[in-house]
Amino acid sequence: MTQTDELHLQVHNITELSNILTLLISDRSLCDSQITCELFFRYVDAVRHHLQKTESDIFSKLLVNSDDHQSKILDQFMDGSHEIKKIFSHYSKKWCRNDELRIKNHSSFYKESTEMFNLVLRRLQDETENLYPLVQNKAA
Repeated sequence: MTQTDELHLQVHNITELSNILTLLISDRSLCDSQITCELFFRYVDAVRHHLQKTESDIFSKLLVNSDDHQSKILDQFMDGSHEIKKIFSHYSKKWCRNDELRIKNHSSFYKESTEMFNLVLRRLQDETENLYPLVQNKAA
């Protein structure tokens, strides 16, 4: 399995978790379920792992011998990666404590969670459409 194949699989898994969690957390009574919590933390771990894997595998590969166009795209992704990690960390700290969801205001949690899911999904789509082709072109 190539690096981009592995990243595509991660994107698929994160997308599935995001879709399922969007439905589950819409119902306040399901937010306290152990299964929902497990899926939520699986999502958090998957996103963090994916961002780290993208940085270590893709960014490092593209930094070597990239042209001006690739360097510009790579710089945008690296800046975006830093920003999304910061936002994701803030979100996680706000709603998670000791591997448990801490939801005091469900409507706020649901709103922020769907915004976070959408932010991550937009990032993944952008990676798939604009970053991975650079790696595939470099390998060719």
